[in-house]
Amino acid sequence: MNRPPPIYVSGTNCVVDEDHQYTVPIKMIKTQVDMPLWEKSEAYMEYLGFVLAINQAVEGKSNTDGSKNCSEQVDKIKAMLDDIDKLIDETPPIEQPQRFGNQAFRTFYQKVKDNLFNLLQKALPERLYRAVPEIMIYLLESFGNSTRIDYGTGHEISFVMFLCCLFKIGFFTDVDKAPTGCKIFTTYLDICRKLQQKYRMEPAGSHGVWSLDDYQFIPFIWGSSQFINHATIEPPSFLKKTIVDQYADRYMFLACIQYINRVKTGPFSEHSNQLWNVSGVPSWNRVNGGLVKMYKAEVLAKFPVVQHIAFGTLLPLTPADPNAAVRKMKSALALAPKEIDQLVFQPQRDPTGDQAKKDEEGSIKSAKSETESVSAGKFATPPTRSKISSSPDTKEEGTKVHFKEV
Repeated sequence: MNRPPPIYVSGTNCVVDEDHQYTVPIKMIKTQVDMPLWEKSEAYMEYLGFVLAINQAVEGKSNTDGSKNCSEQVDKIKAMLDDIDKLIDETPPIEQPQRFGNQAFRTFYQKVKDNLFNLLQKALPERLYRAVPEIMIYLLESFGNSTRIDYGTGHEISFVMFLCCLFKIGFFTDVDKAPTGCKIFTTYLDICRKLQQKYRMEPAGSHGVWSLDDYQFIPFIWGSSQFINHATIEPPSFLKKTIVDQYADRYMFLACIQYINRVKTGPFSEHSNQLWNVSGVPSWNRVNGGLVKMYKAEVLAKFPVVQHIAFGTLLPLTPADPNAAVRKMKSALALAPKEIDQLVFQPQRDPTGDQAKKDEEGSIKSAKSETESVSAGKFATPPTRSKISSSPDTKEEGTKVHFKEV
């Protein structure tokens, strides 16, 4: 299809000049003291703005709808990811005494590293070859750590930064925002799940404390946006296996739930209590807003995650200019939905034993009554809904908190 000229993409800066000098990104957040540099940086504002821009672009769209009439550029990146997927098939796990962390992942990782430059040059036009050394670092870091053989939200951040860079160098334009979420990111998720299962990868951090399903967070944000104003599927619906299996290939959120159901056993309220708590929020708009707020507090504000982020010329650690016209646009975009201002995290007790099973069985009924209460101006939070772990600095279970309207 004919490509429109590069234009400003909400959530990213203007496309860089043709004579832009690229560099290899490096990690610069060394201690907790450096965290304010990140939180006030151009990279932070660009990244968060980009997450919110894609969040807005996929709103109300299924994966199929969001992928319609996608550009040749989107198809090229999809084909590149398919080539990386083939490298997994060519690298079987090895026999080893350890149950987790199959060392064949290191072989796969090295294959990606050896082929990545050529794969990107195959996907990008010649005029953008100069950007490859900078953007390839983000892509390489997005599949996991080859030393620890683990995967977590830090690696997910690297891939989202890679996508952001594709907009900033002018490869993607505004029309590619929805396909970026609905087609490219979903392909990436399939690769990550394949890696996690085939090589028995450990969740990064303290038992996956910085994610919602041990590994991911972004698909729950963008996936909840896909359901905003959906005619039939409401937040309690993802507790129903029939709904999940029927729609998992169309919506990111339900694909995540299906994956959880496949790899975990036992009551959902016990092995995925954070998500079970989300099922009690009365609308997808509130779920989406609460997850954005949670992501900022529980992922982007955590040193163990941020210390692994690399900074270059496209996503620099330089202070952001709050007075710039472009920054004002981003700040407006970064404002959470109105409902977020009414959401806070508040400790609640954890469901245990028989009570947890009873609560899970009645969760759909409870959520329905909550929705009715909201329409009457009240939000009756179930007393046993809980948690978002807020203490990831230790391996002990964190304080249980949940969304509550005040």
